[in-house]
Amino acid sequence: MTYASLRDPNALVDTSSLQHRLRDPNLRLFDCSTVLQFEEGGERPYRVISCAAEHEAGHIPGASYFDLQRDFSRSDSPFGMTLADPAVVAAAFEKAGVDDQSHVVLYSRRSMSWATRFWWMLRWLGFDNVSILDGGFDKWVAEERPLSKEPDSYPVGQLTPNPRPEVFVSKDDVLACLGDPKVCLVNALGRDVFSGQTARYGRPGRIPGSINIPQIELVDPRTNAFLPAAKIAKIFEQAGTKNASAYVTYCGGGIFATVDAFWLHQLGYDKVAVYENSMSEWGPDETLPIEAG
Repeated sequence: MTYASLRDPNALVDTSSLQHRLRDPNLRLFDCSTVLQFEEGGERPYRVISCAAEHEAGHIPGASYFDLQRDFSRSDSPFGMTLADPAVVAAAFEKAGVDDQSHVVLYSRRSMSWATRFWWMLRWLGFDNVSILDGGFDKWVAEERPLSKEPDSYPVGQLTPNPRPEVFVSKDDVLACLGDPKVCLVNALGRDVFSGQTARYGRPGRIPGSINIPQIELVDPRTNAFLPAAKIAKIFEQAGTKNASAYVTYCGGGIFATVDAFWLHQLGYDKVAVYENSMSEWGPDETLPIEAG
């Protein structure tokens, strides 16, 4: 794929290009993988499982591991992986080796959404020299590229945040924009959850007025890489994104939503935000409106 049509052509990197850059001293390569185990009747809608053991068993050479739940999220949140305070998140990135001079490359296993989540978090802090490995670990392995079991880490970095607080929004922000034709609410979950056929987050359904662009439909199932940018642009346009001037993406807990947010931003849409706690917060709250069907 050519990435020249993206707002930031460096926001995606292919496997071949990354392999040729593995010895770059400014490269900071991170495995962002996490697994969600959905549960019923628990305090949270799912259990967050670290992929640190998988990373240790085999990773792209030089890559370190980002533990989203342990190092970047609030431990007291009932909604899953709610972002910690900006100072805490910035300090976690610094400890991992992210520096003002770094070029950060992110990848994940099974779903591109873990890499886009960290991309969006770095955007939130105002750090933009970040790329996502298109196709992630799955494509790398399918192409029989080198793997390592050696532990890898980077020297502590110095990061100067320039925050963009507007790229994450709250429940109250979403409530305030309901019914506003200038704001497009984009649900990144599967079509069965969007329609209410599958009730995963308390009450079945979606935030009223939402459109559905499942993040999984933006990925080529054969290669695990994103579809061509022109095809993704058409998917967004056909769903109705051209009729608005601001966008809020959401999902179950603010992870899948970052795939849609990433692409809205790269396709040239402005005023794009992610509803941080998404349906994990909205679904069970009987005071909030919901629609299904």
